[in-house]
Amino acid sequence: MDGLYRLMQSDERYPVNLGNPLEMTILEFAERILKFTGRSSQVVFEPLPEDDPKQRRPNIDKARKLLGWEPRVDLEEGLSQTVDYIAATVSPRP
Repeated sequence: MDGLYRLMQSDERYPVNLGNPLEMTILEFAERILKFTGRSSQVVFEPLPEDDPKQRRPNIDKARKLLGWEPRVDLEEGLSQTVDYIAATVSPRP
């Protein structure tokens, strides 16, 4: 949220990547989410679009330079906090 707030307060009108520079595959990310949720959902594999990026490591240099921003919460802690928040605020399905 801090990065979004800083971006909104800036005069920048072009995209600024506020991602996490930790490189991982979508499968690795999905597996971490499953771990934190304790769910046994299946990961479904679909054909990749032709323009799908082969590397997913966001470059946040512009955010660091322009906004003085970088992630302060690591992925594991962020996922844990997100799952806890959703569990406390969303009603379970009947």
